[in-house]
Amino acid sequence: MPNFANAVQKAIDKVAAIEGFGQNVTVRTITASSYNTTTGVIAESNSDEVVKAVLEDVNMREVNDLIQAEDKKITISADAITNKPTTKDKVLISNIVHNIIRVLTKTSGGTDISYTLYLRT
Repeated sequence: MPNFANAVQKAIDKVAAIEGFGQNVTVRTITASSYNTTTGVIAESNSDEVVKAVLEDVNMREVNDLIQAEDKKITISADAITNKPTTKDKVLISNIVHNIIRVLTKTSGGTDISYTLYLRT
């Protein structure tokens, strides 16, 4: 299975290298760290990873109650990132912070191969 995952990573890297189609993005993993009983605020800790991504507009067939026509989506290799992204995390593209609306996971033989992240600014 690692050979297939490596092939997917190489394919994503090659497509991401095409001018105007892919680019480096930062996936910001956000974890709650501690609760301040005085202020009632939960402190967060951030961990950033730069990964190659294929950036696309959302297809009109994908628009529904959750996904909007203005949303974007990126595809990244599961091997390129330490932790599986969640909707609590953020993605930075050209220093613009995007919220992750949905995460689609492609798997093969029980192993995550790639993640498609639906994003909203």
